[in-house]
Amino acid sequence: MSPEAFGPAVLEWFDRHGRKDLPWQQDITPYRVWVSEIMLQQTQVATVLGYYEHFMATLPTVQSLAGAPEDEVLHLWTGLGYYSRARNLHKTAKIVVEQYAGEFPCSVEQLAELPGIGRSTAGAIASIAMNLRAPILDGNVKRVLARYLAIDGYPGEPKVAKRLWEAAERFMPVARAAHYTQAMMDLGATLCTRSKPSCLLCPLQSSCQAHRLGRETDFPTAKPRKTLPQKRTLMPLMINDQGDVLLYRRPSSGLWGGLWSLPELDDLSALEPLAERHALQLSNSQELPVITHTFSHFQLAIEPWLIRVDNAAPQMAEADWLWYNLASPPRLGLAAPIKKLLKHAVEALNAGDIP
Repeated sequence: MSPEAFGPAVLEWFDRHGRKDLPWQQDITPYRVWVSEIMLQQTQVATVLGYYEHFMATLPTVQSLAGAPEDEVLHLWTGLGYYSRARNLHKTAKIVVEQYAGEFPCSVEQLAELPGIGRSTAGAIASIAMNLRAPILDGNVKRVLARYLAIDGYPGEPKVAKRLWEAAERFMPVARAAHYTQAMMDLGATLCTRSKPSCLLCPLQSSCQAHRLGRETDFPTAKPRKTLPQKRTLMPLMINDQGDVLLYRRPSSGLWGGLWSLPELDDLSALEPLAERHALQLSNSQELPVITHTFSHFQLAIEPWLIRVDNAAPQMAEADWLWYNLASPPRLGLAAPIKKLLKHAVEALNAGDIP
């Protein structure tokens, strides 16, 4: 199939079978497309749907996002993971408001200079929201093109990425850029899936090289696997008489940057200095089951302990520490494992399991 025929074939399929009812496909604006693209990075559509609608209901414009406290943005992101995405979202919103008068720049190059927006995301904003001819190369499109051209190699390798970008540029039509971009993402998401692709329904089947070879699932080449290092930490859930748990805000950079977390200790002997620092009188303690959280580059085993605190001051002297009320929780950004541990604390309190 020639490049001139590729685009029309994809668009004809999209007109008949493409998804057109996703929330970010309604009332299309650069802001709505941008937020959806950032949320969809490394996250399934089914997971994003609820988060996106709640985010848009709370922060419907780039101005409202720029003016929101970071805690509110991270709170809305809690559970989506990869929290640097949320922090970059907030940074970019401020730049768009302050430097571009609230209007997103209309070039891929300018868009790609904004925090958290790479070449592919910039292309998605430019093509879907502005109907500019700007190719993208998200995970779905990489899979479609790698199979169509039987491109060997892991797409994260520079040489392979270069071939895929050249293909994305070559095949993209001039007309209907917005629909074509959505169609290519849809092909990868609904037909050209990672396993068990629906080749018989694909508009590119007749000229797909991977299909001709009977090697559809060999492309793209999977990322080389590495054994994840194992780490452990002890997290005390220090609970006062009002049912509040002691939390602290993590540094803005690094793991769970800017989120509120439980203290992390090497062992129980480190509890005494922590208690002395905050003038806490510790009482009964109880160990909870270990939970394991997998990051992209290591696995963390968390050993939680419920610890009663007597005679604690209602307000913390240090700004980055607070008592988090379990019954009426404030709107803070919490990492998913911390949210899970706090839920366990509530269950233990309600069941009367804490002496």
